[in-house]
Amino acid sequence: MINRRNFIRTTSLATAATFVSTQSLFAQYGLIDKVGLGLFSIPNILDNDLDAAIKLMADLGYKEFETFGPYTFSTDKAKASWDKVTPQLGFKGSGYFGKTATEFKKAITANGITVPSMHTDLDTLSTKMGALAEAANEMGAKYVVLPAIPQEERKTLEDYKRLAALFNKIGAEAKKYGISYAYHNHGYGLKVENGKMPLDIILDETNPEYVFFEMDLFWTYAGGADAVSLLKKHSGRYKMMHIKDMKESKHFVGNGDNASEWIPLFPYIANAGEGIFDLPTIIKTAKENGMEHFFVEQDRVAHPEIALKKSCAYLRTL
Repeated sequence: MINRRNFIRTTSLATAATFVSTQSLFAQYGLIDKVGLGLFSIPNILDNDLDAAIKLMADLGYKEFETFGPYTFSTDKAKASWDKVTPQLGFKGSGYFGKTATEFKKAITANGITVPSMHTDLDTLSTKMGALAEAANEMGAKYVVLPAIPQEERKTLEDYKRLAALFNKIGAEAKKYGISYAYHNHGYGLKVENGKMPLDIILDETNPEYVFFEMDLFWTYAGGADAVSLLKKHSGRYKMMHIKDMKESKHFVGNGDNASEWIPLFPYIANAGEGIFDLPTIIKTAKENGMEHFFVEQDRVAHPEIALKKSCAYLRTL
């Protein structure tokens, strides 16, 4: 029979072995299993040569893409809205950048890349869920995401209550088609008004079974909120993250209401690990609270072959 001393020794060794094994796996795979990329980072090179751009991103180490609309199936209202903002952005391409869904899927699959998430718009989400879901299912995307709420739809706290009800409806409809709906925050809705942060209204008044969230680190900070606190307070709700680091502490002059406030902050976007954010702590907290996908997004980055390589390489070291 094993005596007490040997039992303790054997148990301790087994525990230590389990710990070492777990730590080895953690070191092997890291905090992020597959580093993703928000395609809003590289619209210009996608416009110029889609196949070459996809291969370049795969060579840099990216395994997932998040697309952005409008798409060919998007509503006319969504396309018209996009046409208004593109002069400020400096490019016009979106969706599959002139390719069919089949051609786009073939190109990414050939490079070992998947698309778990597709950004779209409120009008398409509200009125064309069938077409959107068909596209998402063809692409293999689990999430359809609203990247921004139109400014005219979010003027008061009552508007946010109305939006929460609408999001529940959209989420329930998405679920019928086998996909999930998520909302991506910008910088607005993050300042406390009358004792309540508008974003909290959406988080508190939406059904966790129907509505999920994508956190944008850069805009969360610029809007005055704390990422770690949000992730812990709303554990399980945030499924995706946009990783933008910040060169120096910057907040919106106003409430971060529109592109005229977002675009001036683009120069302060830094490569992951080269800014002020404590990314190891943020990403660890996110993983512990249900985060599934992490997308680098460095809006219209000037030298993607350098900057996006650095961001991916850094995240793979965590």
